Amino acid sequence: MNRYRHLAALSAAVLAATVIAAPAAGAATRPSCPTPSKAEVKRAMSSKVDRPARKSNAIKGVRVKVVPRGFAYGQVSVSRHDGVTEYGYQWSDDRDDVDRKHRSLWVRVVCRPGLRGLNALKKAPLQVGTFSGDARTAKIGGRKVLTKQGDGALGHGRYVGWVEREGVAVTVMASEPLVPQLSRIVAGITL
Repeated sequence: MNRYRHLAALSAAVLAATVIAAPAAGAATRPSCPTPSKAEVKRAMSSKVDRPARKSNAIKGVRVKVVPRGFAYGQVSVSRHDGVTEYGYQWSDDRDDVDRKHRSLWVRVVCRPGLRGLNALKKAPLQVGTFSGDARTAKIGGRKVLTKQGDGALGHGRYVGWVEREGVAVTVMASEPLVPQLSRIVAGITL
């Protein structure tokens, strides 16, 4: 009798493990929002600059396949506020920010539960680079995006953003000299 109880208990444990593990396995295949590591948060808070700039894998969990050449430095940016995590990287050259030939590229991932569609992105409480005002819908790099002219804190150029999947958006700010390559840059971003 003891042997049967042991087999029944073992069968129940295997069944429970299968039932419990099945949703976990499905959840593991669903991609989550790329979030910064503790080291990246610390690096951003200390305003450390990378010389030379990192390459296409500068943002953990995000691949930026098209990073134009000629960037002298780069910097990680991390911000957490109002239930939003903003995580990105900015590549830049050594020219002054007001120089119209200044080249910079900023790619950011925005994580916010319930973020669905471009209208939600317009209303997202982003600290820098909102899509309020004159943002328009366009198709760039094969994606339906919000786009607007860069101004103020963003600098000169073109600012675009899209919702990659529920809860995850991507924004890209390309300075004026990089705008002709913006379509290729946007098309080459994968999470």
